[in-house]
Amino acid sequence: MRWLRSIARELLGLFVDDGSFAAAILTWAALVALLLRHVTSHASWLGPTLFSGLALILVESVVRFSRRRK
Repeated sequence: MRWLRSIARELLGLFVDDGSFAAAILTWAALVALLLRHVTSHASWLGPTLFSGLALILVESVVRFSRRRK
């Protein structure tokens, strides 16, 4: 049974290297989808808001990774 768990972990590692990074992306996408629909009726804010949050998440992840490497 250990070999099956090992295979599953390796397959997941192919797609998700940093679990907190993936969780932050999914959380942000869900928040933008849910909250922006209720806050504003202008769909033109959806793209820039989503992009800005994802860019900040990426920058935070890069900074965290660079500190871990030192």
